[in-house]
Amino acid sequence: MSTKVAIVTGSNKGIGLAIVRALCKSYQGDVYLTSRDVGRGEAAVKNLGEEGLKPLFHQLDINDVNSITAAAAFFKQKYGGVDVLVNNAGIAFKHADTTPFATQAEVTLKTNFFATGDMLTHFLPLIKAGGRVVNVSSFVGSRTLNQCSPALQQRFRSEDITEEELEGLMQRFVDQTKKDEHKKGGWPETAYGVSKCGLTTLSMIHARRLSKERPNDGILLNACCPGWVRTDMAGDKAPKSPDEGAITPVYLALLPPGATGPHGKFVSDKEVQPW
Repeated sequence: MSTKVAIVTGSNKGIGLAIVRALCKSYQGDVYLTSRDVGRGEAAVKNLGEEGLKPLFHQLDINDVNSITAAAAFFKQKYGGVDVLVNNAGIAFKHADTTPFATQAEVTLKTNFFATGDMLTHFLPLIKAGGRVVNVSSFVGSRTLNQCSPALQQRFRSEDITEEELEGLMQRFVDQTKKDEHKKGGWPETAYGVSKCGLTTLSMIHARRLSKERPNDGILLNACCPGWVRTDMAGDKAPKSPDEGAITPVYLALLPPGATGPHGKFVSDKEVQPW
């Protein structure tokens, strides 16, 4: 029986670290903490080791396709594939940040949408039968969806939107911010919200594709909101601790064998939410 393996991106701190901690306690298999920075990642592994936990480390920078392909090759060679993938890596600019909005849009979508998309492109073929894929999104994405123009809302909610169309819409948002035409184009003033709206929609596209292309494999893929969590990214006023924020992503990562759902849903507090 080959060893099972779970991977969490962007997990040297915050919610990602809390997800690794929880998986180390309850997942029957190897758990990989990954981060862009090797020193920070190894320090995080050491700290969890002092808690009596035994995560493993692998360098992974989702903004670097070479890093993604190297990691994919490693997991394929060592484990024959991947059982659990939690796409947690993401960024957000602070409200007070004075970086021009167009720059914020480009940088935020590059990581939260396009780089996570690259992870899915390279890792979904490696997901084994019975596998679980969890994309950490946000309720800000669904709130943003409701602030988009009716035409954009219709496309984001459509069952026939393709990955290519979605990528085009995300790029259009970035391009329109550079000309300060995004509001005219039907977009609200939130790069983070648009990135997470895109990620949740992308999750639904990939879930539909899995159901069609691998109907008998029992893979469940979902997007989720961890809630408002006290992290470097979200600030210290948030009501949830990182360990509380990890509850829903870990619940989806550990859906029992044979479960038929949720799949292709947006989940918060372990409940499927409307989209």
